[in-house]
Amino acid sequence: MIQSYRLSHGGLCPVPGLEAQVMLFSDPDLAERDLLHSAFKLDAHALASALDPDEVSRIEFHPDYLFLIWKRPENYSGAGSLSFEVSSCGLLFAPERLLVIAADDTPLHGLGARHDLHTPQDVLLDLLLNNIHHYLGHLKVIKAVARELQQKFNQTLENRHLLQMFNLSESLIHYLNALRSNGAVLTRLRNHAAKERFCGQAIGRIDDLIIENDQCYKQAEIYSTVFAGLMDARGNLMNNSSNQLLRKLTLINVVFLPLNLIASIGGMSEFSMMTAGTPWWLSYSLLLLAMLLAAVGMALGLRRLGGRRERAG
Repeated sequence: MIQSYRLSHGGLCPVPGLEAQVMLFSDPDLAERDLLHSAFKLDAHALASALDPDEVSRIEFHPDYLFLIWKRPENYSGAGSLSFEVSSCGLLFAPERLLVIAADDTPLHGLGARHDLHTPQDVLLDLLLNNIHHYLGHLKVIKAVARELQQKFNQTLENRHLLQMFNLSESLIHYLNALRSNGAVLTRLRNHAAKERFCGQAIGRIDDLIIENDQCYKQAEIYSTVFAGLMDARGNLMNNSSNQLLRKLTLINVVFLPLNLIASIGGMSEFSMMTAGTPWWLSYSLLLLAMLLAAVGMALGLRRLGGRRERAG
């Protein structure tokens, strides 16, 4: 789908036709891809890169335009596995026009809220800034979700919460890779800004973008490091809880196995023969008492043995 806009009163205004200052190609079909190739000289490789979520950010300089592959965060739905995805979009910029190629129609949402948009260059820089702030917003959400999962895991020790923690940790890794490659694109854009006829104000805004992207990267790196440490601690806690449970089950088995042997002997006819001169209620009461005393003795002995090993360790 193609959406065309013109710049008016500091914002984007939808207009019909293809002669627009800003155009968004969302999930372009075959005819729209042919239009990008014929009218805007965008080759098949660049178009495929713009729609490939695994493509690395990069910038290409051409005589009449520059082309960027930019990594942007996907909108978070808050359902399912609690994973935060990253996608790519293509930005073809010329002084008089900006083309945005993406898999959906969200890249232009929210533009113009921080700065007035008077030229396609303003739209380009505001789009990059909006994406960086989108990353920052997602990092805050990740931090809040991680705290909630930590509390739930401490209460239940369920594998489901641990898997959700793994998904959040993986999302942070994807964010770090995206922010690092975006930072490299911004640095190259800044180095070529004067040659690409960017004004002094635009160069200053690119410097601000580099600073904000770097701060966002460092924040994501801190979250990733802390989260990795918490993951190891939670995994060890779960293993320790499992070991404690297995220890208790083993203790129960050790105590009841001899009792089963005694009960089996008591159920044989030989026991009745051996206690023929004793009333049955007294003989079996003594048998149950002996089993109880044996169980208590074995439990105390195993507990004392475990205590000695812990002190020795």
